[in-house]
Amino acid sequence: QVQLVESGGGLVQAGGSLRLSCAASGRTFSNYTMGWFRQAPGKEREFVAGIRWSGGNINYGDSVKGRFTISRDNVKNTVYLQMNSLKPEDTAVYYCAASPFWGPYLPSLYNYWGQGTQVTVSS
Repeated sequence: QVQLVESGGGLVQAGGSLRLSCAASGRTFSNYTMGWFRQAPGKEREFVAGIRWSGGNINYGDSVKGRFTISRDNVKNTVYLQMNSLKPEDTAVYYCAASPFWGPYLPSLYNYWGQGTQVTVSS
């Protein structure tokens, strides 16, 4: 069974940092895009960052550019999201997802999803 498991969420003060992890298992993800999305109460699911499992394509949502960094460790089958300079508006459930396409902005292109990890940023 394919499984994506997020970890690393929690409560942090504005200006602080967190690193989220997404452990992938159950299949080979070569040629896949690994993405991070987030969803806050009352809002639509929002693209945060995407990276190809192989190759050099990386993309970020406008609201996190310059603050967040996505990376991967192919040996560990793990994708990370380093979040710096956190703001209260970053508060959301963060989801890891995998797509067979390079279409990082669109949730509909992702066919595997984790259960999410809560990130709360206080002011």
